[in-house]
Amino acid sequence: MGKVAVTVAVVSAAAVFSAAVLVARHQMKRSGKWGQVLSIVKEFEKQCGAPTEKLRQISDAMEVEMHAGLASEGASKLKMLISYVDKLPTGDEKGLFYALDLGGTNFRALRVHLGGKGKGVVNIESEEVSIPPHLMTSSSNELFDFIATSLAKFISSEPEEFHPPPGRQRELGFTFSFPVRQISIASGTLLKWTKGFDIEDVVGEDVVGALTKSMEKIGLDMRVAALVNDTVGTLAKARFSNQDVIAGVILGTGTNAAYVERAHVIPKWQGHLPKSGEMVINMEWGNFRSSYLPITEYDHALDSESLNPGEQMFEKLISGMYLGDIVRRALLKMAEEADFFGDTVPLKLRIPFILRTPDMSAMHHDTSSDLKVVGNKLRDILEIHNTSLKVRKIVVELCDIVAFRGARLAAAGIVGILKKIGRDTIKDGEKQRSVIALDGGLFEHYTKFRTCLESTLKELLGDDTAETIGLEHSNDGSGIGAALLASSHSHYLGVEES
Repeated sequence: MGKVAVTVAVVSAAAVFSAAVLVARHQMKRSGKWGQVLSIVKEFEKQCGAPTEKLRQISDAMEVEMHAGLASEGASKLKMLISYVDKLPTGDEKGLFYALDLGGTNFRALRVHLGGKGKGVVNIESEEVSIPPHLMTSSSNELFDFIATSLAKFISSEPEEFHPPPGRQRELGFTFSFPVRQISIASGTLLKWTKGFDIEDVVGEDVVGALTKSMEKIGLDMRVAALVNDTVGTLAKARFSNQDVIAGVILGTGTNAAYVERAHVIPKWQGHLPKSGEMVINMEWGNFRSSYLPITEYDHALDSESLNPGEQMFEKLISGMYLGDIVRRALLKMAEEADFFGDTVPLKLRIPFILRTPDMSAMHHDTSSDLKVVGNKLRDILEIHNTSLKVRKIVVELCDIVAFRGARLAAAGIVGILKKIGRDTIKDGEKQRSVIALDGGLFEHYTKFRTCLESTLKELLGDDTAETIGLEHSNDGSGIGAALLASSHSHYLGVEES
C-alpha cells in the first residue's frame, strides 16, 4: 500500500506540475501576444503622428496647391472651382426666397422670409419629399417634372400675401449636391451622378435648364437665382449674420472648404472683375494630397478598396465616412496577428464600414470606470463578448489616434486657407477678425474632434493670432444658405417693395 500511495502522489505532483507549465506557457504566449498588440498600437500611433512641424508643412503645401488650382484648370489636386458667387448676404436682405436642396434620395423645399436690416430670418417653412426609386434611374424629364410638381404643391398652399407683385417671379436657390461644372451663378453642367442616381440624358446638360423647363411646363413662375454648392451655402448662411466670416468648412460624412478670394488674384478667371472685387472659391479640398500627409497601411488598404482609389485622400483621413473604418482595420490586424479578441477573429470585424464614426465617437467619449459603452458597442456591432478592461482601453486609444490625426489635419487645412488670404498673422498691430463657419456631424457632435481642432489651430497660429480667429457653427447651408444666396443675387435688388 505504501508503494502505491507514493506512486499516486508522484503522478499527481507530475500532473499538477505539467498543468502549471501549460498555464505558464499560455500566459507567456498571451503576454507575448499582448506585447504584439502594444507594438501594433505604438507603430500605428507613430505613423499617424502629426507634430507641429509636419502640420506647418501641410499648411504650406495646401497654400501652394491653392495657388496652382487658381492659375489653371487641372494644375492642382485642388479643383478651386469658381462658384460665381460674388455677392454674399449682408444681413439687410428682405422678402420671400425659396430653396431646393437636392442631395440624395430625398429633397427639401424651403420658404425663407427675410425681414430686412436688423431683422434677420423672420420665418422658415420647409417640406421634405422622398424621390420614388424608379425616378433615380429614369429620364431627366421624369425626375425634374416630379421635383417641379412637388415645388408647385409646396407653393400652392401659400396665402395671398406671399404672392409676388405683378411682373415679378419667385426666386430660388438650388443646392445640387452632385459634381457640377458651374458656368454662371445660375447654370452648371452635371459631370456625373453619385448616390444611386443614374440618368444618362442629364450628364453634360445644364441642371438649372432642366429644372426651369419642368417648371415652365406646369406654369410655375419661378427662376433659379443661384445654383449652390452646400459648402458655399454654409459660408453664405454664416455671413448673413456675421460679416467677419471668410470661409466655410464642412466636417461631416465628407469634407470640403470654400472661402472668399480677391477676384484679381484668380488667373483662370476670364470674365470682368465683379463690382464687389470678391469671388467665393469652392476648393473641393477633400482631394488634397501631399507627401507630408501621415498615411498608414490601413489608409492605403482603405483607399485601394474604395470606389475612387487614389482620389479624395485628404477626405479619407479626416471625414466621418472613413474614421470608424480605419479603427476597424487596426482592430482586425490586432485580432489576426495578436489574438486581440481571443483565438478566433470575429467575423463581423471583416465587414467594411460596419464600425461607423458615430459609434467610434460614443466609445471615445466613454467616461465610465469600466468603459461600459465600449464593451456594449463591441458586443452589439461586432458580436465580441466579455471584453476585458485592458482590451477596451486599447480600443479607446485607437479612437484617440484616428480622431486626433483627423482633427489636426483639418486644422492644418484651415491654416492653409488663412495663409493664402493673409490672415495667418497680425499685420501692423491691427487685429482683423476672421471667422470660419463650420458644419457637419464631426464638428457638431464629436466633441473630442472639435476640441482638438480648436487647440491645434491655436498651436499653429500662436496665441495672439488665434485670438483674431473665430470658429462658428453654421448649420443648414444647403437649405437656408441657398435661399440667402438667391436673395443676394436677386434680379430685384435695389428695387423697392411695392
